[in-house]
Amino acid sequence: MRRLLCLLFLVLALPASAAGLLDSRPSSTLGSINNSADFLPVREAFQLSLVESTPQSIKLRFVATEGYYLYRHRFQFRADPADVGLGAAQLPKGEQKHDEYFGDVEVYHGILDVELPRTDSRAFTLAVTYQGCADKGLCYPPETERLSIDGSGATTTAWGWRELALFFLAGLGLTFTPCVLPMLPILSGVVLRGQIGGLRGFNLSLAYVLPMAICFALLGALMGMFGAQLNLQARLQSAWVLVPFALFFAVFALAMFGVFELKLPYAISSRLDRIAGRTEGGSLWGAAVLGVVSSLLVSPCVSAPLAGALLYISASGDALGGGLKLFMLGLGMGAPLLLVATGGAAWLPKSGPWLIYVKNAIGVLLLGLAIGLLSRVLPGQITLLLIGLLAGGVGLFMGALEFVYKPPRKRLGQLLGMFLLFYALACWYGAFSGQSDPFNPIGQPRIVASNEQQPQITSSWQTITTPAELDRVLAEAKSSGTPLLLDWYADWCISCKVIEHEVLNDANVVERLKGYRLIRFDITASNTEQRALLDRYKLFGPPALMFFGRDGVERADVRVIGEINATDFAERVAKANDRI
Repeated sequence: MRRLLCLLFLVLALPASAAGLLDSRPSSTLGSINNSADFLPVREAFQLSLVESTPQSIKLRFVATEGYYLYRHRFQFRADPADVGLGAAQLPKGEQKHDEYFGDVEVYHGILDVELPRTDSRAFTLAVTYQGCADKGLCYPPETERLSIDGSGATTTAWGWRELALFFLAGLGLTFTPCVLPMLPILSGVVLRGQIGGLRGFNLSLAYVLPMAICFALLGALMGMFGAQLNLQARLQSAWVLVPFALFFAVFALAMFGVFELKLPYAISSRLDRIAGRTEGGSLWGAAVLGVVSSLLVSPCVSAPLAGALLYISASGDALGGGLKLFMLGLGMGAPLLLVATGGAAWLPKSGPWLIYVKNAIGVLLLGLAIGLLSRVLPGQITLLLIGLLAGGVGLFMGALEFVYKPPRKRLGQLLGMFLLFYALACWYGAFSGQSDPFNPIGQPRIVASNEQQPQITSSWQTITTPAELDRVLAEAKSSGTPLLLDWYADWCISCKVIEHEVLNDANVVERLKGYRLIRFDITASNTEQRALLDRYKLFGPPALMFFGRDGVERADVRVIGEINATDFAERVAKANDRI
């Protein structure tokens, strides 16, 4: 009770300025300050998979996340070696999109299936080049992925032994949860009927584990077959899906904390219990029936991790791979029973208070996942505030403010709790100060502008195309004490044209940019050096506008990514002028 009161006190003690913070919704004009988190990496925004490869054709699937689209005219398909016979790509008609600078173009949202006729049965590497943009005004450079095509024409699956091993380990980990581990002695008593050890015990336990794993495999195969058609990964970027899923994980977290018991409805569980009760546990057939029933009984307890696995599988479009992954998950969950059956029960950990710690840890992870989902639709400051609340709550429940004698192990936990509490305070301070980075919640100290006279106005933009040129102009600006504005531009970027004509030529913006050195980095070629430079500055593509102070250091808190209007950008320049 004392811990709960402390947590309530800290929540109620938050400054009254929270009302202003809650009003800081994502702007409809986009281009919010340093809004890198608003955009996905290119291979998350556009997911490419090889669906089928036969001697006659190759079928590819692109899944564009909601809010992103692909250009029809930017697709390229090349074979390596080049003499491998490939026909022209069969692309469906796209959606018409008119742009005042580029004219009429065709784009694709959601799922796109592409078929490539094949006249050669040799194995080769298929290079797939594509390009797309975000509706929010960010254009990605052309991206190339390489796929290995089997010479036999068999479908290339997107899984390997490492992935299968990870799913097996995940299943093994799920066994050590408070609602699964205590079932092992019960199940061993029902299934084995005291026949522990020897070939008979191993066969009985295997007859139990395999049907349970097959039930999971069937679910994985169905999700791999139909999940991509539902476009779950793309739909999960919508607020209408993210918020309910976040609540879903929060509810599971409360169940882990013991607020309520999570189980199947009584009508279903009672019927399953009757089936299990009528089943003869000592027979192979009875063990198999119990395995199927157990997969249904255990599912509610592991629903949250299972849902994450299904979402991961849904993007692959691979029924065989999805089935094998969840089959390995089921085998991992059944492995401890096989250990019991062969006489190795002494090797397993015993039920005890440590299971409560595991349960609480899973609950904290689920709350963290819920906050991660909400971070895609909430402003960065609100997300930082929620992270602080979670860290502070964990710190309090670890006894951060309980100043009484404790044994060494609990004192170590209290020390960790105090660290989490201090981190929570830093997150709250940062949130109310306009910060959004949980790894640097307080942010950089504000640099006071010098009283020195501003340099003369730079009359025009200077265009550069190489990293060496960029390093040179940044060094020159630093040595002369001149602030610098860096504009990332490309000919194929629609939003770059909008910013060039409607924002940077605005009279108010031009007036506030007096004294800046104006540099435009042209990334139209999108070569290896230029793409490495994007990675260096943690950018996905143009447009982006970066401010560098007189000391040559970027003022990352006023960086603009994506499209922005002239009024908002003029305000950004004014804020940057206070920091240079």
